[in-house]
Amino acid sequence: MKTKYNRREAIQLSVLAGLGLSLSGYSSAFNKLEKIQARPIPSSGELIPIVGLGTWQSFDVGNSKEQRDVLTEVLMEMNRLGGKMIDSSPMYGSSERVVGDLTAQLDFGNALFYATKVWTSGQTAGIRQMQDSMEKMQRRTMDLMQIHNLVDWKTHVKTLKGWKEEGKIRYWGITHYVDSTHATLENIIKTERPDFVQFNYSIRSRNAEKSLFDTAEKYGVATIINQPYESGSLFRAVKGKSLPEWAKENDIHSWGQYFLKFILSHKNVTCVIPGTSKPHHMIDNMTAGLGKLPDDNFRNQMVSHLKSL
Repeated sequence: MKTKYNRREAIQLSVLAGLGLSLSGYSSAFNKLEKIQARPIPSSGELIPIVGLGTWQSFDVGNSKEQRDVLTEVLMEMNRLGGKMIDSSPMYGSSERVVGDLTAQLDFGNALFYATKVWTSGQTAGIRQMQDSMEKMQRRTMDLMQIHNLVDWKTHVKTLKGWKEEGKIRYWGITHYVDSTHATLENIIKTERPDFVQFNYSIRSRNAEKSLFDTAEKYGVATIINQPYESGSLFRAVKGKSLPEWAKENDIHSWGQYFLKFILSHKNVTCVIPGTSKPHHMIDNMTAGLGKLPDDNFRNQMVSHLKSL
């Protein structure tokens, strides 16, 4: 008789197959999978898992119960494999409120690492927006508050430094998503010493390797990587293409893992935050934080192969 699996079991089967594990006794095998790797936040030494979750578009679902139920599964799968960071913003529609509502119902909600941003001009408006974000995400203390895309950053830096001293936030940071801002990010790192800097980096978009990573390392700033899939263009580039057999040498079993493991193999990456609203994609993303990571020679091989497609 054909065995029937529920949705979560089917997802577990797919990741076990991707990892080359036996499907017999899959439940115990899945539960014994190691947690993903973690790296220290330089300013404190606190460990943070290297794969997190971005919420741009994916969590902007309003009050839809059906979509919220699926997103709850996404959060459960992230937690199952050891993920913690959830990154949001007032720019992301209803995402902050959805994150707050869903995590409040989970028994591990307080163990997650919550990050959001200020995205407005003016001190008073910034304070009001950040207070609103904390209320929506149901946080008395925000783990990380960032200045979104450097909007009025000189004003907000003063507020965030004060809030950290007062214990309203644990860390503060700055963000952007295009190469042309990397020099500005570096200058702010040198003069203001944020705890985190968030920026774009991927296998085909490597401007950060020129000096931004080095500057972050020199001044003890954690890095969060956005745009890991280049807004989906990387997947379009490999559509219909099979992974090279040699990818398995570094525990790479999907194109998503190929792209994420390239990023994670850079020693100065603290955490990468791919966004998703699908549980099986969450598992695939998290699994990139398991097993071996490419060395320099393997990274070069990955780049060359992608260019040849």
